[in-house]
Amino acid sequence: MRRAAARSASTALTAALAILAFGGFALSALAQEPPPAPAAAPTPTPAPEPAAPKRTFEVRPTTAKITVDANLDEAPWQEPPTLTLDYETYPAENAAPPVKTEYWITHDEGSLYVAIRAQDPEPAKIRARLRDRDNAFQDDFVGVVLDTFNDERRAFEFFVNPLGVQMDLFQNDITGNEDSSWDALWASAGRLTDTGFEVEMAIPFSSLRFKTHDGAQVWGIDALRIWPRDQRRRIGLNALPRGRNCYLCNESKLSGFAGITPGRNIELDPTLTANDTRSRDDSSLPWTKDRDVDPGITGRWGITPGMTLNATVNPDFSQVEADSAQLAVNTQFALFFPEKRPFFLEGADLFETRINAIYTRNIADPSWGIKLTGKEGKNAFGAIVARDTRTNLLVPASQFSRLRFLDEGNTSTILRYRRDLAGSGSAMGGLFTSREGTDYHNRVLGLDTLYRWGEGEALRIEVLGSDTLDPLPLVQNLGERSGSRRGHASRLVYQHQSRANMRYISYQDASDEFRADLGFIPQVGYRKGYGILEQYWYADHGEHWWTRWTWAAESTWTYDTDGNPLQRQVSPYFWFNGPKQSYGTVYLGLGDSFYVNRSFDRNFVSFYGEMRPSGSLYVNLDGRVGQEIDYDNARQGRIVRLRPQASVNAGRHLVFDLSDNYQTLDVKGGQLFRVHLGELRATYQVNVRTFVRVITQYQDLVRDPSLYTFPVGDESRDLFNQLLFSYKLNPQTVLFLGYSDGWFGPDSQGESLIQSNRTFFAKVGYALVF
Repeated sequence: MRRAAARSASTALTAALAILAFGGFALSALAQEPPPAPAAAPTPTPAPEPAAPKRTFEVRPTTAKITVDANLDEAPWQEPPTLTLDYETYPAENAAPPVKTEYWITHDEGSLYVAIRAQDPEPAKIRARLRDRDNAFQDDFVGVVLDTFNDERRAFEFFVNPLGVQMDLFQNDITGNEDSSWDALWASAGRLTDTGFEVEMAIPFSSLRFKTHDGAQVWGIDALRIWPRDQRRRIGLNALPRGRNCYLCNESKLSGFAGITPGRNIELDPTLTANDTRSRDDSSLPWTKDRDVDPGITGRWGITPGMTLNATVNPDFSQVEADSAQLAVNTQFALFFPEKRPFFLEGADLFETRINAIYTRNIADPSWGIKLTGKEGKNAFGAIVARDTRTNLLVPASQFSRLRFLDEGNTSTILRYRRDLAGSGSAMGGLFTSREGTDYHNRVLGLDTLYRWGEGEALRIEVLGSDTLDPLPLVQNLGERSGSRRGHASRLVYQHQSRANMRYISYQDASDEFRADLGFIPQVGYRKGYGILEQYWYADHGEHWWTRWTWAAESTWTYDTDGNPLQRQVSPYFWFNGPKQSYGTVYLGLGDSFYVNRSFDRNFVSFYGEMRPSGSLYVNLDGRVGQEIDYDNARQGRIVRLRPQASVNAGRHLVFDLSDNYQTLDVKGGQLFRVHLGELRATYQVNVRTFVRVITQYQDLVRDPSLYTFPVGDESRDLFNQLLFSYKLNPQTVLFLGYSDGWFGPDSQGESLIQSNRTFFAKVGYALVF
């Protein structure tokens, strides 16, 4: 009865979420006028007039005392605004915006101040909720993007929603990534008004990096406002032409800041972490107890305005919040989890590469670490050295990857250098990584370059070489030859981007002997060619129910190093943007794949859709139906996968996030397995600094042992719960109190679900700024 009830509950969750997602799309479609009768393919929108030239705005200092309270009553805010947002850049292309947004910018000797007045014709529709920092991107919000080195390659981003919730990110225009895990110490406030909302921000110069000058400085700037209604409109300071392959190359300039410095820029962050854990592997066994109290300290010193030194001793690298649930059933390669630890997030953009040769989460449990990052002129550099008490290994191959563990510590070193080249966002650089242990080492040396020219042409080249020595017990376990092994990997990409289409072609390879143990490269021993062509159509002025259509096709051809095929696929697909912030895509995969020297058909249809039917509800549905490989038993199968998700806002304080991952795999003879992985996250945000969160993750896996070629159980269940209280005065001054437990079943005694562990934990941290 308990098993049937659990399966029924999981199936009901999937069905309810799928119905909720489908219902949102259906209701939105019914609310729209019928689309016009089928006609010939629409012609591309004519190219707009050339964008306006870059503008320069002057920033004047102030001696007035500014209180960050979202009341724009101080003297600097009574003067004419420094700038206004004159372009709607999405979904329209650089059209006049539908709402007015004014910015005032000034500074004193210690901080940059920004005041924003965002007017709205219907203030009741403003989306504003209390959220934890970096979690209000679905609300209305405003902010600035500051390129303090004026090199049009990277920038600091500071955004605030109408209630003062902070969101800060780091923009890397070399890789095109925005990193929300970067956090700065700054102040903000926001309030709703009868005509819209107002925001104030104070950003200490000690939280920024910039090069000091005797006279005035010039920084790059973009300012933007997100106005989400039926469409999620982006309104900005700068025109953003469609088809350009860089973002910061469109920025305007700020002139001023004479005499500013980041000060001593010294920060100490002591932490104290305590936990009480009990665990067992079976209901017949006694509990094992573990109590631990760990003090630690992390420091940051801005040696120069462009160079920062971080150091940590006995750091607390425990993750306060659980990773999002991922399904690890019938997977071919290892799963990726993002880095969340603050020590490694400082200057993390510099260490990014498209071949993921640097993945700091592989430094698992360091006892100490030192990191130096900096930018001087056209040169950027970074170095990390850490003593790790654990050595976790991801051992890749051409058709699978394996996780191994060495019972020894290691010293991990990462060196990175990049030099800016002439041209918008062009750069070249190098990297070196090493892990050194007893009878073990892995060393990687690499070069990479990105060259952009014209409006949308880009060429990227990456080359890596490795040298690996494994201890004899690991060599015997893996069945490999002993001694040092050397390998290489490379990647070559050409991309053409225009407002009407995109063409992309790449070649990538990795030899059998290549390993990057401080990176995340789960596959080696292959050569891969890949191409893609996309064609775009736009409807900027409401003449259609859609705002953008894309028709496209891609092709992938992968062979192992002996010339045997691994994957051959041609895939037409399309996607569109529509009403209610909707997005939908259908992808048809046609081809075959090879696994353990056998050919398997992999013809399938995958689909994805998302929508925000109202400001309180977001839904999406991801699915796949078709042929798949049974990787456990190396045979042909047929997959059905549904992954519905929903986010429900219950007022300004409470949000529910629900998801389920449902998957079946049928093979000759019957259904090999059926699995549900459901997750519920409920968060009550008391104010901008305090929240309480409950997380529950439940997996139910049912298998048919008669269809497996090795012994397996017929069912397994796992349950994880976490209760977390969080208070954050700022990203480093924090208090966390929590409880978590884990359950599994059945155990050897036949118990359906038993508790395997429980933990009470607490963490307190405090930021001392000098």
